[in-house]
Amino acid sequence: MEMFEDSPEDFSSYFEHTPDLVCIADRKGFFKSVNIAVVNKLGYTKEELFSRPIFSFIFPEDIPITERTRLEMYEGKPLVNFENRYITKAGEIVWLHWTSFYLPHKQSVFAIAKDITYQKKIEKEVEEKYQRFKKLALHFKGNIEKDRQQFAVELHEELAQLAAVIKLNLHSVTNSHPELSPSAKEKIEHATYLSELMIKTIRKISFEISPYMLDYDCLRGALTILCNDFSVLHEIPCLLDADFNEDNISKEIKIDFFRVCQEALKNVLNHSEAKSVTITIEESEHKVSLTIFDNGKGFDPKKQRQKSGLSNIRDRVASINGQFNISSKPGEGTVIDVVVDKKI
Repeated sequence: MEMFEDSPEDFSSYFEHTPDLVCIADRKGFFKSVNIAVVNKLGYTKEELFSRPIFSFIFPEDIPITERTRLEMYEGKPLVNFENRYITKAGEIVWLHWTSFYLPHKQSVFAIAKDITYQKKIEKEVEEKYQRFKKLALHFKGNIEKDRQQFAVELHEELAQLAAVIKLNLHSVTNSHPELSPSAKEKIEHATYLSELMIKTIRKISFEISPYMLDYDCLRGALTILCNDFSVLHEIPCLLDADFNEDNISKEIKIDFFRVCQEALKNVLNHSEAKSVTITIEESEHKVSLTIFDNGKGFDPKKQRQKSGLSNIRDRVASINGQFNISSKPGEGTVIDVVVDKKI
């Protein structure tokens, strides 16, 4: 090959017999020299390869990125680990993995490629299997959430209504029978108080099982109620800092973020001895992140046995292909970070 004519070693023979595709192209975008591997892989004769622009052999969808990369190479940026598709003379598509560099003094591009078509086929099969499993997981999670929703509705609409009727009947008994003894009135008042408590408890449980706010795709509203209830019931301030657009996040992510926060707050209550909790949600162009910080006693993640609460969070994040990280030190609190793609 021309560029190695003055070499002390016969590189031309090596490049002609290597299984890798080796070629030289000019700045106009034409092949000037190719080894036998290029001919065998693409199915064209050397004359056919030299007579047409290189872009005529490239899969149409890959032409724009190939052109951009080629121009960057002319400006001095080596082309490494670049992949694109070529169309063979028989009409088949082959994936090639390129390493190329520009030789200014010869106004030529020297390039070596490996055929990675088989690897791409395997990657596609793996991706298809992953997508099937992901859809299956989302299907199961969706059914679970539907069951939760139905159960929450039954709790709220039936049990809470029955408790409300009992409360009204107790008021009616007190108002229509003024002759009742003080002891009887005291018991009725106590029963009325218990019925009110039952109604509040049923509504709280119903919300925890399936927050109605998520039916309207309102994660911020659901987390606001969750934080307020946690603060009031346990006297531990729980602050929410949610800087995101509800329309940019899928309903599945909203449900999973809510469940992660529920589980994290349970861990805070049962283990951390925290004085406050902060929940932060932020979004970037393609990602949305959830951070939960508590200023509790913390722990050494290396020495701590895997807690079921953390395992539940980790598994839930994995189910939406998210990134999970936990940072904690004794006496310095705990930070849970979750990052996922906006659309799963």
